Amino acid sequence: MAVLYRLYQNNRKNSEFSGKWYARSVMTNTIDTAAIAERIQRNCTVKKSDVVAVLTELVEVMKDELQNSHSIKLDGFGYFRIGLCTAPANTAADFNVQENILGAHVNFIPQMTGGSQKGSKKTIQFITGLKMKEAPKNAVDTSKPVEP
Repeated sequence: MAVLYRLYQNNRKNSEFSGKWYARSVMTNTIDTAAIAERIQRNCTVKKSDVVAVLTELVEVMKDELQNSHSIKLDGFGYFRIGLCTAPANTAADFNVQENILGAHVNFIPQMTGGSQKGSKKTIQFITGLKMKEAPKNAVDTSKPVEP
C-alpha cells in the first residue's frame, strides 16, 4: 500500500512560488461506515450491526460533546475540538457574534508518539511506515470533443 500523489504546478501569477512544482495526494475511494464496520467485523467477534450501532452513536455523542465546548480524545486515534473562523473587531466592545463569527469547523489532531526525549521527533500514528507512489496519469483522452 502507498499514498498516491500527482504533481501540479503553481500557476498563480502573484505567488513568489509561481512555476514551482508540488505534490498533492490523490484519493481513489471513500470508505463509509458500513465498509469500516465490515472490516472490523472480520477482525473481531463483534457483528457488523453492533459496530455500525456503536459508530453511529459515537458520532452523536461527539457532536453533543463538541457543541458543549468539550474536546474529545480517542485513545490511539487523536483529538477533536471546535475551531472558529472570525473577522476582527477594532475593540473587544465592538465584537459581535453575528458579525464577527463567520463559521465553525472541527479540528482534528492525530495521536502522536515519541518526542519525549530532547531532540527526538513526534510521529503521527496514522503515517508511521507511510510509502509514497506517483498516481497513474489520467487516462481520459482530452483531444476528442465531448459527446452530448
